[in-house]
Amino acid sequence: MKFDFLSESDQAYFIHKASTLVEALPFIRQHSGDIIVIKYGGHTMGDPKLAKSFAKDIGLMKEVGIFPIVVHGGGPQIAERLKTKNIDSKFVEGLRVTDIDTVKVVEDVLANEINTEIVKSINDSGGNAIGLSGNINRLISATQLKIEIKDSDSNIEKIVDIGFVGQPTNVNIDLINAHIQAGKIPVIAPLGVDDNENSYNINADTAAGYIAGKLRASKLLLLTDVAGVLDKDKNLISSLTLDDAIKITSEEFIVGGMKPKITTCIEAMKNGVNKSTILDGRIPHSVVLELFTEHGIGTQIYT
Repeated sequence: MKFDFLSESDQAYFIHKASTLVEALPFIRQHSGDIIVIKYGGHTMGDPKLAKSFAKDIGLMKEVGIFPIVVHGGGPQIAERLKTKNIDSKFVEGLRVTDIDTVKVVEDVLANEINTEIVKSINDSGGNAIGLSGNINRLISATQLKIEIKDSDSNIEKIVDIGFVGQPTNVNIDLINAHIQAGKIPVIAPLGVDDNENSYNINADTAAGYIAGKLRASKLLLLTDVAGVLDKDKNLISSLTLDDAIKITSEEFIVGGMKPKITTCIEAMKNGVNKSTILDGRIPHSVVLELFTEHGIGTQIYT
């Protein structure tokens, strides 16, 4: 009879893996039964390796008793499709001006391409995902988003029409809960519909935060392309109280898309979400690291 013996390096490797599982156990117990909403987009979604690790993370969450809900973006893919169709993109306050031709492209890319790809990726990893589009079956009701900007010459504020860009006004939580109870992982395209059946493009962060608030989710995770919230010296702020998060939005070093992300977290928590985290989606298995390790990653906001 032949016996195979592990080398010391192999033993160390497997001991490390066992230690990781032991470390994760209390966090698995802590989150079991929780609804967690994850906004998925940016670099993570465009990188095949990161996309695969994300899909495995979502499948693992479901296997250990968590109820994940994925809300995805698609800005780069939409921009590429508009380019191929020779449709110019204009932006106001970081939001894409969306006319009737543009919103048709947005619907197609988000609901028919990206959503389908994410669902397939999660299912290929052993999950049980179902694709949902916010403008179908009135999953997300919306109205046109009103943008106010200040005229540089007159200093007078005026409302700018940016077309079919929406603000969510309601979510069909019964439909989402029905899929959860059926053992599904909802993957939601951030589209909305109004009373006249007009479809609207909704910012994915906004949609994720709104859905999390309506479901009173345990946690909201916003995956982004930076480490998290950075201070004035570009160092990561690992945690913020809700009050500190409100205060920090007025700081000059909170620039670009970070301010609306923090605001999204704040609004979600005001509506019943326990905690929220802005984390770096460029790190493989970032969701698992955030949920199942002692220190997590990114910036966590808590009450």
